[in-house]
Amino acid sequence: MVARDPDNTVVDIFCGAGGLSLGFQRAGFVAVAAFDHHPMAVETYRANLGTHVFQQEITEETGVPLATTIIGGPPCQGFSSAGMRRPDDSRNSLVACFARIVCSNRPFAFVFENVEGFLTAENGMRVFDLLRPVIAAGYCVHVRKVNAAHYGIPQHRKRVIAIGGLGWHPQFPRPTHSATGAPGADLVDSSLPSAPSVADAIAGLPPPSLDPPGIPPGHHYRPLTGIDLERAQALKPGQTMRDLPEELWHDSYRRRAFRRVMDGTPSDRRGGAPAGVKRLLPAAPSKTITGGATAEFLHPYEDRNLTIRECARIQTFPDDFVFCGSASEQAQLIGNAVPPSLATVVARQLAADLQHAATERKPGELLSFIPTLSNGMSPALEKVATKVRREFGRRQLELWG
Repeated sequence: MVARDPDNTVVDIFCGAGGLSLGFQRAGFVAVAAFDHHPMAVETYRANLGTHVFQQEITEETGVPLATTIIGGPPCQGFSSAGMRRPDDSRNSLVACFARIVCSNRPFAFVFENVEGFLTAENGMRVFDLLRPVIAAGYCVHVRKVNAAHYGIPQHRKRVIAIGGLGWHPQFPRPTHSATGAPGADLVDSSLPSAPSVADAIAGLPPPSLDPPGIPPGHHYRPLTGIDLERAQALKPGQTMRDLPEELWHDSYRRRAFRRVMDGTPSDRRGGAPAGVKRLLPAAPSKTITGGATAEFLHPYEDRNLTIRECARIQTFPDDFVFCGSASEQAQLIGNAVPPSLATVVARQLAADLQHAATERKPGELLSFIPTLSNGMSPALEKVATKVRREFGRRQLELWG
C-alpha cells in the first residue's frame, strides 16, 4: 500500500478556458500545469488562472508534471451531436491519448468529462479507448452520464463524467438538486432543492450595452432587425422555431426539419433537426449552452439574444472571468467549458476521498457504468452497455447505481 501525498495537486489536459481547473481550485486543489493547443483558450486560462498553462499539441509524449490528479475533457466535436460527426476525426483519438497519459503518469486519481455522444460514437469505441487502458493500469472507475442541473447548475447540460482511483474506490458525487424540463430530469429525488433557473443565473446584471465590451465584460448585444425581430416577438418563453409559422422558419431549419434520426444517431453528419432560435423559460434551467447560444437563445423577457456574459453566468463563470478572442471565439470557449460549479462538486467529493485514499496493488475495475438518465436506452446505447457489461462484468446500469 502506498500512501498519498497530502497536497492535492492537479494537471489539466485539454484545459480549454479553464472551467475544470477553476472548479478544482475552488475545492482546494493546486493546479501545477494545464495544456491546450487553442491559442485563445490558453490566453483565457492565463488571464484568469495563472501562467502554468502551455500551448501545444497534446500527444502521448506530452510531458506532464507529477500531480495527485489528472483532469481533462478531450475536444468533443468529433462526436458531438451539435456538430459534425466524423468517425475519422483526429480529435476522437484524443480520448485514447488522455487515457495513456493517465496510465504513464499514474496519478492517484483522474477525472474525465465529455459530451453524451461520447458513449455511442463509433459503436462505443471511445468508451473502450478510455476504459481498457486505465482499468488495465489498476484504476477503479465510475462512468456516468449526468445532468448538470442535478448539481446546482442553472442549465440542463448532459455530460459524461468518469472518475478513477488508482487501486482505491472513489465515490461519485450524488445529486444535490432536483430538476424538471428535460428527459429523465424528474427521476432524481424531488425532495432535493430545485436547480437554479435562468432568471436566478442572470439576476442582478445591468442592462446590456450596444457596444463592447459591456459591463461586466461581454454584456453587450446587437439589436435584432427584420425577420429576426419578427421571430423574437412571436416566440413566447419556452417556444422554439417549430412553434412559429413556416414563413418565419430559417432556411436551414426548413431543410433539416424532417430529417430522420434513428437509434440515437443522426442519419447524416450534420445531426438531426435543430430547434433553431428558442426563447428560454425564466423559471427553469436553461437549455445546454453551446458555442452558438448567443445566436440561438433569446432572453426570457427581452426581444434579443443572450449576451456572452449571460451565457457565462449560466455556465457559472464569475463576472470577473475574462474571455479572450473575438465574440465568436469567446462564445465557443464558454460553450465548450465544464461549468466551474459542476467541477467544484466533483472536486470536493474527490478531495474528501483523497484524505483517506491509499493505492493498493490490485486490479482495476469498473465500479459503475450509468449511460442514461431515463428508464430506457436507444438501441445504439443498449449495444454499448451490453458490450461494457460483457467485458467488465458490471451490472450497475440502473439509475444512479
